[in-house]
Amino acid sequence: MDMQNGVAIVTGASSGVGAACAEKLAELGCHVVINYSRNEEGALTTESGCKELGVETRVVQADVGNPSDCQKLADAALDAWGRIDALINNAGTTKFNPHQNLEGLTKEDFLDIYSVNTVGPYMMTRAVVPAMQRGQRGSIVNVSSIAGVMGVGSSVAYAASKGALNTMTLSLARVLGPHIRVNTICPGFIQGEWLRQGLGDESYEASLERVRATTPLQVASTPEQIADGVLYFITGADVVTGETLILDGGAHLATAGLSKR
Repeated sequence: MDMQNGVAIVTGASSGVGAACAEKLAELGCHVVINYSRNEEGALTTESGCKELGVETRVVQADVGNPSDCQKLADAALDAWGRIDALINNAGTTKFNPHQNLEGLTKEDFLDIYSVNTVGPYMMTRAVVPAMQRGQRGSIVNVSSIAGVMGVGSSVAYAASKGALNTMTLSLARVLGPHIRVNTICPGFIQGEWLRQGLGDESYEASLERVRATTPLQVASTPEQIADGVLYFITGADVVTGETLILDGGAHLATAGLSKR
């Protein structure tokens, strides 16, 4: 799908994978709605990078766990450009808790994590589908995790929410064709502040070295590399829907190198 003068919404675009996706879309000449929940400064930095590439942007504060905020994001795109061609459901949250610590997660933790990681992408999809159907084209990419495939990651609740997102991708892909494609990427360890803050410096560095030492490709992904996978589904996979692409350097093949994405 050609994204020159297209319109995309990227949730969680103030840093990391979301910011990288927004800037790579801008390189293609695509106008971007840049969403953030709390990090306004990061979102404005993303906006600056996109504008330098000659596209128009809108920065919108919204919590994708709130259905009215999801509609607000869709309306921002429609008010500015009258169309929506792509949606990247990147916003996510977690609670770092060892899987063996069953007392470390409450009902509220599960509901909060599911609200953003699973319900949010559903509500965002529901908000953009009418415009995509009118335009008779659309690509939705859900940013999931290897945690949802392997049952690993920052917490049981996080892994479960991403597993649910993977299944939801199949359901939505089945019913939204022929004009709308829905796919998922499942990153492993991603270098950046999200994991560093969650794990702490010492654990982060140890995990980074373990991934580099034990995975078949001996690589720890950058946000830009993950964004390349997202853009493949938008621009280079016109006959692909309902698929899950694992982007983890082969960590799922070597259990010792499984990440905490």
